[in-house]
Formats: sequence, structure tokens, C-alpha cells
Amino acid sequence: MASTNASLPFLTRNHSSGNIHGSQNGPWPSRRTSLSNFPASRSPSQMSNYSRPSRPPHPSIAEADHSSDQGSKSKTPSTGLSSQHSSLSAPPRRYNPNAHPARKLRPQYPRGSTENHVEYILVASFDIDRGPVMEHQYPVAITGDEHMLAELMLPDQAHVRNQDWTIFFLHKDTSQEEEEEERAKRERRQRRRQRKLNAAAGIISEEYEEEDGGQGGDDGGDDDDDDESTDSEPEGGEGPPLVHVLNLVNTKQDKTVKRGAVVKAMAICTRHPFLHIYKPLLLLALEEYFKSPVPETLAMLYDAVNAMDLSLMPKLSLLERHLLLASDDKDLFVEKFEQMIEMRLAEDRGEPLPEPSLDDSQQPPKRPDISRAGTKEYIEGQGQSQSKYSVPRDTHEFESKVMYKGIPIPIKVPVAIMPETVGDFSLIKLIQKFSEQHSKSPQPFPLHPHLTTNGPNTHPIVVLVNALLTQKRVIFLGHNMPSGDVAEAVLAACALASGGTLRGFTRHAFPYTDLTKVDDLLRVPGFIAGVTNPTFEMHPEWWDVLCDLPSGRVKISSKTDPAAVTEGMVYFQQQNPSFAGLVGGTSKVSAETDLTGDAAFMREVLKCIAARRGERVIRAMWRDWVIKFTRIAAAFEESVYGASALYIGGDDAETGSGPGVVSGHGYVWADEQSKQKELAGNVTRIEGWRNTRSYYSFIQDLAQLYTVRPLKGLDLHHMHDRLRTQRLNPAQSKEIYMAFAKHVHTYDEICLLLTVAPESHAGLFYVALGLFHKDREVRVYTAELLDRISEHEAGKRWWKSLSRFEKLAYMRVRKEMDGEMRVKGGLSPELERRIS
Repeated sequence: MASTNASLPFLTRNHSSGNIHGSQNGPWPSRRTSLSNFPASRSPSQMSNYSRPSRPPHPSIAEADHSSDQGSKSKTPSTGLSSQHSSLSAPPRRYNPNAHPARKLRPQYPRGSTENHVEYILVASFDIDRGPVMEHQYPVAITGDEHMLAELMLPDQAHVRNQDWTIFFLHKDTSQEEEEEERAKRERRQRRRQRKLNAAAGIISEEYEEEDGGQGGDDGGDDDDDDESTDSEPEGGEGPPLVHVLNLVNTKQDKTVKRGAVVKAMAICTRHPFLHIYKPLLLLALEEYFKSPVPETLAMLYDAVNAMDLSLMPKLSLLERHLLLASDDKDLFVEKFEQMIEMRLAEDRGEPLPEPSLDDSQQPPKRPDISRAGTKEYIEGQGQSQSKYSVPRDTHEFESKVMYKGIPIPIKVPVAIMPETVGDFSLIKLIQKFSEQHSKSPQPFPLHPHLTTNGPNTHPIVVLVNALLTQKRVIFLGHNMPSGDVAEAVLAACALASGGTLRGFTRHAFPYTDLTKVDDLLRVPGFIAGVTNPTFEMHPEWWDVLCDLPSGRVKISSKTDPAAVTEGMVYFQQQNPSFAGLVGGTSKVSAETDLTGDAAFMREVLKCIAARRGERVIRAMWRDWVIKFTRIAAAFEESVYGASALYIGGDDAETGSGPGVVSGHGYVWADEQSKQKELAGNVTRIEGWRNTRSYYSFIQDLAQLYTVRPLKGLDLHHMHDRLRTQRLNPAQSKEIYMAFAKHVHTYDEICLLLTVAPESHAGLFYVALGLFHKDREVRVYTAELLDRISEHEAGKRWWKSLSRFEKLAYMRVRKEMDGEMRVKGGLSPELERRIS
């Protein structure tokens, strides 16, 4: 497939009633408290001096109001405590700065931004004499091969269906204007950093005064740029963002024209990966274009979509996005949405945002300006000023609207977007498609070390993922199917192999292609393509793995190149001769014993699908699988090569010393034999992955993420896994619990801990087991850690999911600490109650 031109090369084209909380939950960010405020070694009684007064972490009344009807899965009361403990909630709570993020909250898409949601709108039609023709490009033409664009917008057999959808990607080079804008941003960030250094030294230059107009440099634009430089998602060095194109094809029967039908397609081009939100607008706009085929029709759509207001959607950090995607809680991070509205209301009134109070023993009055979408309060207040802004019913989606021809079109934008997640697809649909036939009548695969890691009966989905991880050529064939269904399968496969962690799939995906572009397709290594022409099946030299959508079968090509014997494979066999025969998945023992655990994992996935656990749960499971694979790969590299580029900070963790430092990192096995067996089962898959785009992009991402990681040199995932999988003696477990308590203090550090202890993996259960440790110091430190987690915006929801048994253990420890504090204070409990 030829490039359209130098500025627009085509590489791939892809288918298809909350109340404002008190300062306990703090709608206001606060300055981060340094870890130096928490001494590395102190007695349990001293430790209490650094925390709020003793009380159980009860949720506020305001929190209960907006979460009571949101389907909380907790089977225990929000406190999990009996009435005899209620007196412990008497002492007033103080504002805890570590319970809230230190960074300034800002919108993902600020109001007044120069960046448009939609960059171009295209219209193409099929001419009986000239074939696909580009009719209009608005607001300006996309320079390039217009005929190529028109072919992509009008797939084969489009005229036999009344309607079809597809998605493709444009690799549009960064223009000179964008480069200059990026350079200006970098210069502003450098100036701002210098201003901060000068201000810390008490120096205010004339340039500083002139540029900021005497306002002390408090301009939001620079704040945003500075935050973006340290908190943005790494791009993996793959170039500028793709232009995602959502395309709708309609066929209208008309006997007055040749062939009796008119075929037109309209496409929306955007940098946003959630382009599926524009589907209802394209339906209306294309219908309107059939009536009025003029540029003004495109201008009306262009203006409507770019007027969509997403400025109240908060920008989440990478850790916060991980937590949101892994949770089913519809109230998670609702405080951020409330804070965004609070900031907007203050802006509308021309008032500064109120500062948080140091004493939040009294809840602020309920604000009539904010309500929860879908609640009785919101419905009754519609049309009134107090319902101008509302909190979404589900914080996973931001609710907005687009006014098109005077009609409000509701839009739901996903709040958390991860890499390789484009459009609206279903992993469940993809997994079911290729699992049903396999379960009914399994067909053995020809053995290939990279693909059949569980022998000839490897699950088809595992074969597909192995093919993507090892950069094989994958084709989805959908004969007599709409191109949109084929493209959706391609997108789902990219997300499946990525798990929201790895990159390099969508940039080389062709959701739809045809025979005319085969030569260009075959020049792309490791492509993922969708086709509808059955001719592709007859040419196994064109592909390595073919996924036949109508039959639900996966095929491995007889022309696939054999896997080369690598040094890593030889070294592993030499170092572990007793497991050498298990490498490659070709032996009967390796096929029957499920060394990789993939067979058991697929059974669990299918069990969850049958139980209707939902798309979000399945995506989280695959994300865990991909993360596990990368951690096992790191362990393999360290075992065979002595070091791994997949783990950064290992030297810091191993050489660290002092109280609260735990040595060790990486994936954890129950014993050494289990480790060697699983490594043997994964050797060929790992070695196949180590020379791919996704491997090198992942290394780049890890290096960038390490610079913004809240805890360096301490592998919380490793520590938590040891608690989950190994039998530890009291001294070993104490080391881990003390490290958790002494190092996890700030908002981001607690977020990091919660990401390694998701609710799907028992949440805080293993952390809370420290409340039952034989060492009293561990119990006290664990209680203090749970205190901090219970005040965290997300952590308080993890706290609510703890069992009643663990909450009562927490109360027992806190009661013991209260007793000690009263005795050391020289006051009797009765006198203390009277004074308070």
C-alpha cells in the first residue's frame, strides 16, 4: 500500500447526588508532606504523634449519600463495627495532607484549548465510472492520496449492505507549527523551573515581574505544562499520536441512478482513541448529507463536535487510571469530579477556591449547585441553576452532550484510557468466538515453539496472543461479514496482547485491507490485518496465524518460519538440565502439566464470562496476565543473562540498608522448583518476544515511568506477592509489614500500594493480616498504615471491602494504643472525656 505522500505516510489503517465532602475527603489538593516528617525508627507510642487522633476510619455522611445507591459490593456495614465501639469516633479529625494528591487537579481537555476534538471530516462516494471518489474534506484537505483515502472509506461489498462501520489510522507527521508549539512549551517549562529556584532563593528578577505582571508566576498554563512534563503517559518513542478515523458507509436505493443505489461514506478524524462516541452523530450527519451534499453540512457537524465541553473531566495520573480500570466501584475518585465542579463554580462567581481547613470535625453545608446525574435530586432540579453541573453516575465515564441541529446528543467519554485501547470493542466477544469451537471439537495445532506453548492443544486465544507477542503476521478473515466486525476483532486483539501495558500493536494494524494492497502489507513486519476476501486463506505464505471469524478457528501457517535456537534457550537448558526437556512445549510432559498456567487461566476467564462478570473484569484479568508475563520475562533474563532491562531499580533495592528496607524484587514463586518449571514453559515465548517492537517500547516506557514512580528501590509488588504466595516466618513477614508502614505515606505511594493489591486480588486482605502478627510493633504499624489508607480518596473504598473480622482486629489495636496514650498523658479516661 503506497504512502499518500511525504507528510501523510500510511502504515496501518484500523477498524472496526453527591454532596461536597468535608476536608476529610478534601476537594482541595494539599502540599505533599516529606517523608522526613516520619522518622525511620520510632516507638509505637511516638508514631501516634504523627497521625490524626485515634478513631476508626468511618466514611463521612456525605460519602454515604452519594455511594449508597451505586451498587457497592461490600457485604458488611461501612464501618463493620458494633455500637460498643462508637465512642472511639469522638475525637475531632484533623486535615491530613497525605490523604490527597500533591499535584494540582486539572482537566484532561481544558476549556479554551486550541486543540480540537475532531481535526477533519471527510466524505467519499462510489462512482460507477471512476470508482471511489473523495467528495469533500473539511475544514481543509488532508494532503495525500485522495484515492487511497476514498478506497479505505469504501470497503469491498459495501454496496450490498445498507450500513457498515470501519476504523482506520493515519500516520500523520507532526507539522512545523506543532513542533514550534512543543518547543515553546519546553521553554515555558524551563522558565518556570528557574522561577521556582529563584523564588526559593529569594530572588525575583525583572523578567519574572514583566512576564507575570506581578502575580508571582501563578499562571495556570505553565502549571499545566510543568505537570504534564512529569505526569504524562510515556509514548514509547513511536512518533506523534495516530489520527483515528471513524467511518460510516450508507447505501441508499435509488432507481434513477446507475446500479440503482447511491453509496456514500462520512468519516471523522480525531487524535482521541475514544472515537466510538461519535457514532450517533455520524448517523445523523450522513443522513443530513444525503439531503444536502454541501460543505455547510460538514461545517455544522465540525462545529458541533468541537464545541463539546469536556473541561470538567479530571486528568488522572497513570496510577489513578490503573485503579479506576481495575475497580467496579462507580464512585471511585468521585471527589475529583466534585472538585472540578467546585473549581468551575468558583470561577463562574469570580471567587478564589477556598483553602482547606485544618479542622474538619464539622462537615461543610451541602451545596445545592452540585448533584449526581440520574438521582432524584438531579431530575427535580433540571432546568434550574443548581443543576447546571452534575457528577457522573459512574466515574468510569464522563457524561457530556453535543448540540447538533438543536438536539442534545448524550455522549459518554471513558475517563481512563490505556495504551492500545482504541474504539469500542469486546474482549468477551473475541474470546467466545474462538473458544466455542475449540471446546466442542478441539483440533491439534502443528507445533511451533513460539505459538504452541502448551503443546498441540494450546488454547486458540493463547496461540493468538503468542503470535502478537512474538510479532507474527496475523490475519482476521471475515468472509461475507461486515468490515466493521472484522475491524472490531483486530482492535480487540491489539488490546488483548497489550493489556494496557505493552505498545506497538495498533500502529501496525490494518483493520481492513484487500488484495490490491497485499504487496504493501507484506512489507510490514508483524502486521495485524482484517480482510473479507477468502483468497487470503489460500496463500499461507502471506500470514503466520489466520483467525477465521465465521468458523471460529485459528490456523497456523505451514509456511511460518521455524523458531531459531537462541543463546538464552541454550543457557537455560545448560543451567537447568533437569528441566531442559520441558523447554519449547513439544514434550508430552510439558503439554500435560500446563507449565505456563495458561490452560488454568483460560478456564478461569471462561468461567468469569459464563458468570457474566462483565467486560471490565475480563480486561483486568488480561492486564494481570500481561504484567505477569513481563515479570516472568524479567526473572528469566536475570536468571540466564545475570541482569534484565525489564526491571529498573533492582540495584537500589538490593543495596539498600537500614530499617524498613526489604531486599528482593520481581515475580514471586512458592518455591524454586515451581519457578524453574514456569520459566521452562515460557522460555521460547520470552525469547521470541525479546526481539520485537513491543519489547523495546516497554523498556523505554519503564525508564520513563521510573522517573515519576513514587517509591524507587522498593518493589511493593514483590513484597505483596511474598505475603500472598509464600510461607513466611514471623521475622520475614515483620520485615515486609514494617516496610509497608514506614515507606507508604503520601497519596501517590498509597496509590502504588493499591495497584499491587487490587480488589480482584483480595484487596487489603494480606496487608491487614499484619493486625494479627505476634509482634505488637507490627500490629501497631499496620493499624497506622490502614489509618492512612482509610483517608485516601481511593483507599477508603478498599477499607470498606475489608472483612468485619479484620476491622474488629483493627479496633482492638487502636483501643490498646488509646489506652497507652491516656496513661502517658496523665489523665483518666473519665476526665479526658469530660474535657473533650
